[in-house]
Amino acid sequence: MNISRIVQASKTCKQSAVFVLLLCVFVSDGAAAQTNDPWRNTNQRIFKLNDYFDQLIVRPVAASYNLFIPRIARQGIGNFFSNIDDINVFVNDLLQLKLDAAMNDSGRLLVNTTLGLGGVLDVASGFGLYKNEEDFGQTLGRWGVGAGPYVMLPVFGASNVRDSFGLVLDTLFNPIQYHDDESFRLTLFLVKETDSRSGLLALDELIIGDRYLFVREAYVQRREYLVTDGQVEDDFGDFGDF
Repeated sequence: MNISRIVQASKTCKQSAVFVLLLCVFVSDGAAAQTNDPWRNTNQRIFKLNDYFDQLIVRPVAASYNLFIPRIARQGIGNFFSNIDDINVFVNDLLQLKLDAAMNDSGRLLVNTTLGLGGVLDVASGFGLYKNEEDFGQTLGRWGVGAGPYVMLPVFGASNVRDSFGLVLDTLFNPIQYHDDESFRLTLFLVKETDSRSGLLALDELIIGDRYLFVREAYVQRREYLVTDGQVEDDFGDFGDF
């Protein structure tokens, strides 16, 4: 099986996480060993702590969210946060000189904010304005900034030095951070994280082997894929066809 074919097929997937998990199944031990992870001992301790609280609190809350919140309501909540994220996407389109994408994402933001009732409805996709995925970590990568060592962040999870700086900028460009009511900001953060985690519940069973290594390689592969806009170098050879 040729990895480039998996990459091509992934462009039609609605959930990029599915592609990442499939790709990581074929990551060799040698490729995993090459990951820049000099702080592995500390990263593993943080991962265990994050995973403990995920299993104890976050995952059960996300499962209850899926169980008791109607699907249409969950879709609206996801659309709302996706619409806010489009502000960051638009800014990073401009910083990367992706002018066509910037026009698409600014139009998407305008349409969904107005006709979509503040982003609760994804009207723009019906007009062919589909969501792109850009952030400041990707922009730094496109500018030639290296990823740096792998980092496991408390609460936020897998990252690297470059994307950690990007996360700070992503936060600064999120308008929710400038709301006067701190409890309102915290509530929106918790709802967003719960909604995001609920969308990944079905993928939990796909994690195989060492959980730390699997999550690490999934993150590294996904970020490479996003920074290079899907131009992933095929280092795996041809294992035959499906």
